[in-house]
Amino acid sequence: MDFGEIKISWLGNSGFLIKNSKVIYIDPYNIKEESEKADFIFLTHSHYDHCSVADIQKILKPGTKIIAPAGCQSKIVRFDIPIDIQLVEIGNEFSLGEIKVSVFPAYNIDKPFHSKDEQWVGYLLKIKNFLIYHAGDTDLIPEMQKLTGHNQEDKKFLALLPVGGRFTMSAEEASEAAKLIKPDFAIPMHYGSVSGNNTDAEEFKEICEANGIRVEILEKN
Repeated sequence: MDFGEIKISWLGNSGFLIKNSKVIYIDPYNIKEESEKADFIFLTHSHYDHCSVADIQKILKPGTKIIAPAGCQSKIVRFDIPIDIQLVEIGNEFSLGEIKVSVFPAYNIDKPFHSKDEQWVGYLLKIKNFLIYHAGDTDLIPEMQKLTGHNQEDKKFLALLPVGGRFTMSAEEASEAAKLIKPDFAIPMHYGSVSGNNTDAEEFKEICEANGIRVEILEKN
């Protein structure tokens, strides 16, 4: 899907390819063998469907930069070509050329899978006139309040939100998150593979659009 100068493709589960002048992946999992090589790879946490060494290997080139929390480190040092690894923590803010990055918390409130005490993260990427929030594996958490009002900036605000339930928010909970942060567009993720299905994405879209929030359900690339 094209958003002005930026093209966004859903790769299944929580995986996305974002392209402008750079090739950016977030949580690539079960991607095609011939996938385009990456300039940047963002990983939200160490679980196999987010930090998949086999899939990262498909898109590495010399100089690819991997941005990840410390829990991923033991997996992502096993590559045969020279890459750059940047470890991040919640609250970090930094720039990668024209891309500005803020690292957000991601955790479960009433589930045991992603403890608040560990470094599970989401990312807010600022690319020219676009803000892209990838929530990672999370419930509806109080820290999302900090995202409220981003759609009032001179930028389009896009939220990528998990809807599959069990490990993350359900469709209904994700719609509540969307109501809180008020993106210009929302895209559902984390369904159809590890948990959840297309019905969850459709339910998310229905609830959001009843509340005036535009939702795009992307076909898996």
